[in-house]
Amino acid sequence: LVTAELTAAAPGKFECVNEGISGNRIVDFYARVKCDFWNLEPDLCSVLLGVNDIWHEVEGHNGVETNRFYNVYKMLVDDTLERFPKMKFILMEPFCLKGPATQGVWDDFRRETDLRGEAVRRIAEETKQTFLPLQKMLDDACEKAPATHWLGDGVHPTPAGHQLIADAWMEIAKPLLF
Repeated sequence: LVTAELTAAAPGKFECVNEGISGNRIVDFYARVKCDFWNLEPDLCSVLLGVNDIWHEVEGHNGVETNRFYNVYKMLVDDTLERFPKMKFILMEPFCLKGPATQGVWDDFRRETDLRGEAVRRIAEETKQTFLPLQKMLDDACEKAPATHWLGDGVHPTPAGHQLIADAWMEIAKPLLF
């Protein structure tokens, strides 16, 4: 949705590359940072990580606890900014809602998601990068429609959820891009 809006608004100005891999945790992204990110030499990187770090723990005891999540994420941003001092990041807050995938472990899942969100906010502040809060926006959206309208299983956005996120992303990104 963001690619469509950017390339329609400014034909030829933006090249958008999606290097996200479903199921990746912060440690997976860091392991491939050079080939899938640094080698592209982008001007801006938007990162949404955190939920899989929790989900992998719930599903198979292979998650990434909050302290290690923070340390690896911070190292990734610091290493990138050392290599590309003019790089801009949009660090997106991980999110969840109560749904089929989260309901049975809701209290722990939400607590852990909030902890990862706080870690991302801290990293953005410490590195002077842009933080995109999403959890409150999605919580507030649940006043208009049920959680599963926005995140079908409690984690993965529906088309309506994707649109909310894209709109929030565009709003925060415009000063960085135009």
